[in-house]
Amino acid sequence: MATRFHQANNKEYPAWVNSRWLAAGEAIAASLLVFGHDVLRLVPNPLPLLFVMAMISFRVRTGRWTGMGLGRPKSWGRTIVYAVAAAAAQQALGMFVVDPLLQPFLHYSAQANPLATHRTFAMLRWFAIIWTYAAFGEEIVYRGYVLNRVADIGNQSRTALVFGLLWASIVFGLAHWYQGPAGVVSAAVSGMVFGATYLLTAKNLWVTVLAHGLSDSLALLATAFGLAG
Repeated sequence: MATRFHQANNKEYPAWVNSRWLAAGEAIAASLLVFGHDVLRLVPNPLPLLFVMAMISFRVRTGRWTGMGLGRPKSWGRTIVYAVAAAAAQQALGMFVVDPLLQPFLHYSAQANPLATHRTFAMLRWFAIIWTYAAFGEEIVYRGYVLNRVADIGNQSRTALVFGLLWASIVFGLAHWYQGPAGVVSAAVSGMVFGATYLLTAKNLWVTVLAHGLSDSLALLATAFGLAG
């Protein structure tokens, strides 16, 4: 039987690189790495590895890294507007819906305020982490990579995309296990907002990168000035 190939970036690769089995394997491996680190504390922080896996996966499958949604958007103005709207929706949903509903049943883990001392230095450090590790890194891994790899199992059908959205949001919630049960649920809901925004904007990942960064920056400022609940 002749071996089937697909072309990406003017190179030929075996057809199995786009198979459902490989997509399922990547999605499961990524999820187990997050679970193994954040819940079981058995493996090192997997985000750098998952970032590399995402870049390799998209490069081989599509011939370019922009396949996850990091290409130049048609309009930066609309991208920023959508990002601000998504960040506002995520913050409002957490503040007025999720937290009040969770409060009687689940709790956040008690953590020291990272800005309690050396406020200026701490804020700069946390802003750097927010816009690199969280906004850029986590959006590539959870929305760009995990969501799409799960959806690839069902050939990116509407049902598969919804399932990918749910899966990626749950894994994103587990990545915040250190925040306690309420933190896991809250992060999963935030992942749903970011993931839905990603899909509704035709997979413009810049929207969710900006929305994630804006949302976390607002939370940081609220904590710094004693406005967080």
